[in-house]
Amino acid sequence: MFKDLFRSKPKYVTVRPHRQPETSEKKEIPGGLWIKCDKCNNILYKKDLEKSFSVCPKCGFHFVITAKKRIQQLTDEGSFKEMDADLKTSDPLEFPQYLEKLEKYQEETEMKDAIVTGKATIAGRKTVIAVIDFNFMRGSMNTVVGEKIVRAFEVAIKEKLPVVVISGGGGGARMQEGVFSLMQMARTCQAADKHSKAGLLYIAVLTQATMGGVYASFASQADIILAEPGALIGFAGPRIIEQTMKQSLPAGFQTAEYVHNHGHIDHIVARPFLKETLTHLIDWHAR
Repeated sequence: MFKDLFRSKPKYVTVRPHRQPETSEKKEIPGGLWIKCDKCNNILYKKDLEKSFSVCPKCGFHFVITAKKRIQQLTDEGSFKEMDADLKTSDPLEFPQYLEKLEKYQEETEMKDAIVTGKATIAGRKTVIAVIDFNFMRGSMNTVVGEKIVRAFEVAIKEKLPVVVISGGGGGARMQEGVFSLMQMARTCQAADKHSKAGLLYIAVLTQATMGGVYASFASQADIILAEPGALIGFAGPRIIEQTMKQSLPAGFQTAEYVHNHGHIDHIVARPFLKETLTHLIDWHAR
């Protein structure tokens, strides 16, 4: 009996792994649910990002959004009525593979070209709105973009309405249409000037990135110029300027904050507050 009492006991216990039934399947996480912030590299849940107006909740980075999404965020539900939806380029220079490139972007964006114009209400205020989409050839300006902006100003003059233009990634003049694209800089400036002489309000909102011919024409001619935080704003890009001047540029050069500090724009407005800001501006000038 005492012999059995002091007998050594095993130090380890063997644990057998639990076997899943052969019929069970591994659960997979659906793709496309997450996106990485380009600025802070945090991984964000897409649905949460949409709720925050496509602004990173960690660092405030403003993601590029489509013209359709921009119109949904700024205008009253169901109020937007598109104008000149059927306008499309005729490839005046017969530039090699240009039509094929246009077709590719038309399929990807479901747009005829890089701009959408129309009439809508912003918190009940009747407005003519034009939105350039970066996703269509980086928002570059061509004959269609110029013509639709000119027609938007003409409608606004006729109906005595304010104009809001969102340069949702406006690039330079589109080289595939050559001088016909460059002409749009003068045409859009003239249209904005006629609207101004009629005593009407024009607000431009500069977003990532407003450069080249877009900035050098109608985007910088507004009565009030707003910008989203961090947007790149200027004519030539920083890399080209550095290579040309052979010297380093100041920190933050050509960002919305830098341009604002040097007096080229009036105010920087984060995307969640843009509709409210536009509403106040339209009200103040209506009085």
